[in-house]
Amino acid sequence: MPILKSTAFAWPPKDLSPNARNHWSVRSKLAKSYRWACFIQAKKAIDQGWADVHEYKRWVKAGQRLALTIDFYPPDRRHRDDDNVIASFKSGRDGIADALGIDDRHFVSQVTFLRDEPIPNGLVMVSLAPVNGEDGQKNARRHRCG
Repeated sequence: MPILKSTAFAWPPKDLSPNARNHWSVRSKLAKSYRWACFIQAKKAIDQGWADVHEYKRWVKAGQRLALTIDFYPPDRRHRDDDNVIASFKSGRDGIADALGIDDRHFVSQVTFLRDEPIPNGLVMVSLAPVNGEDGQKNARRHRCG
């Protein structure tokens, strides 16, 4: 199994939250923009050795899944519902899947929301690892960044 590496993505824009009350066209443009930004960041990270795309594609083709470990570091200590933060990152997750050339249905998400560790402007750390097991989580190893 490859060594688990993390890469950083920008905090999702607040208007991508399910609680945001904006017009669907505004949300759509913002989602496309954030997806593209995460795609570009993931491509750069792949070029720097973050993920072995060919190996992951072989795993997926063989019926295995990928553990997508996501650590959310908010920009401040304000209360945020973890389910809304996860939903806000959906476009980012899609951008990562696009960069890998893998359908995101092959991801098994493992999420940590670190409310007490804010980072200016916020940050989303993502790690990938192939996993075994029927539920896709049997051999997933937890990676702690920082």
